[in-house]
Amino acid sequence: MRGRTEGGKKGRLVPCLIAIAILGMIYLYSRSHGTSPVEMGSRSLKRLGTSVSSKEEANSSTRVEEENSFMLKSFPVCDDRLSELIPCLDRHFIYQTRLKLDLSLMEHYERHCPPPEKRFNCLIPPPPGYKIPVRWPRSRDEIWKANIPHTHLATEKSDQNWMVVRGEKVAFPGGGTHFHYGADKYIRSMANMLGFPRDRMNNEGRLRTVLDVGCGVASFGGYLLKYDVISMSLAPNDVHQNQIQFALERGIPAFLGVLGTKRLPYPSRSFELAHCSRCRIDWLQRNGILLLELDRVLRPGGYFAYSSPEAYAQDEEDLRIWKEMSALAERMCWKIAAKKNQTAIWVKPLTNDCYMERLPGTQPPLCRSDDDPDATWGVPMEPCITPYYDHDHKASGSALASWPDRLNTPPPRLSELGLSPEVFEKDTDVWRRRIQGYWNLLGPKIKPDTLRNVMDMKANLGSFAAALKDKPLWVMNVVGEDGPNTLKIVFDRGVNLSQPILELMIYCTLGPSSLTLKRKAVVWWIY
Repeated sequence: MRGRTEGGKKGRLVPCLIAIAILGMIYLYSRSHGTSPVEMGSRSLKRLGTSVSSKEEANSSTRVEEENSFMLKSFPVCDDRLSELIPCLDRHFIYQTRLKLDLSLMEHYERHCPPPEKRFNCLIPPPPGYKIPVRWPRSRDEIWKANIPHTHLATEKSDQNWMVVRGEKVAFPGGGTHFHYGADKYIRSMANMLGFPRDRMNNEGRLRTVLDVGCGVASFGGYLLKYDVISMSLAPNDVHQNQIQFALERGIPAFLGVLGTKRLPYPSRSFELAHCSRCRIDWLQRNGILLLELDRVLRPGGYFAYSSPEAYAQDEEDLRIWKEMSALAERMCWKIAAKKNQTAIWVKPLTNDCYMERLPGTQPPLCRSDDDPDATWGVPMEPCITPYYDHDHKASGSALASWPDRLNTPPPRLSELGLSPEVFEKDTDVWRRRIQGYWNLLGPKIKPDTLRNVMDMKANLGSFAAALKDKPLWVMNVVGEDGPNTLKIVFDRGVNLSQPILELMIYCTLGPSSLTLKRKAVVWWIY
């Protein structure tokens, strides 16, 4: 017993001496670093644990320490006055910093992100009285007024049937500036002008993707969906900044953007149809640079539908604009496909033949051979015509399968990325199986109509969106600018719509500029 007692005292003495030595070092270190010894000591003792404990207790302490070092933190909620903040499209920031922008070129409607020290690291709150959104497809026709508390458009556009306030809801009769009697009738009339079978705008699957410039509240894009045609509705954050918010709340694909000085965030040859219904764009400015940007994103044989007074009015100014615009389109090798009432539709050539036959010095010129027509992020527009690559020229078109076959048919542009059809098919199959598994897991947790707006933050070839084809939702496919430019493949598949992004920061994704995050939003973490 005596021997054991002395041994126990010695066993306790050693850790005590070690602890005294450590505390002494902590005191000296804290004095030299301006930290309270108590604070420094408490932090060190947490890391120290109990050196005299058993091995099992030490391991347990380490696990607890590791867990504590990764404690979850909550993002604070922004001030209510910031409920509609769109950081990189915040006109207040532009005014405050006095950026020297050319208003005539619409530069003030382009993206201008604040420096890191002026960014908001907080969650954008919903407006007061926010309600769970009306479910699709009913949301196409009505939404809660509280969710988008701006109704001045209803008064301003009352003669055009854009929207009507009805109690706690806002209804959308489907009207527009040039289609007062409804977008559906307007769309069928346009299909009839082009001679599409049964007046269906999809032209038996040959027309799938549409760009609607100056879209208003996106009724044109909303009514195209019933024809298996998907539209990206584009409008700036201008005096009607809430029009894109209305579109997203309705569940219609939409994007805040402008035809200014930078290219649209889409690869070349992305759309079968571009549409402008009284979009108030001066297509003749800067040697037709804006019309040439539409030319870049249109596929071979793509259409430009133009509904505006210049297409039908007879006063002197409208006639002058129409004459000059027609001459510009002819030099671009566009041909009039149809013209009736208020609408004119041009069609883009299928091959490079017309470009090669133009007289030397004809304006606008062809773009330089070293120009990458698929580069989009922050690339200045150029007043030049983008000719087709050899495979498009030889195929007399994009050689894409009709929808829905193009969804799973390897597109010709895979070769531009050095990818084989086998890689494409494998990626498609992998995501088909994954989505089936994810949907089985989500099934018991969510209702069938819960999801409408979905963002794929690393779209790659678009197989995630392709696997969701039969679900009642649309996907914003995001591709990093620092990786392979696979956006062209996503568009060629016809799987909803896409955009490149340079860097994804939480302050840029929580405002109405992107897919508006709803309460009770679903997040899929996929590793």
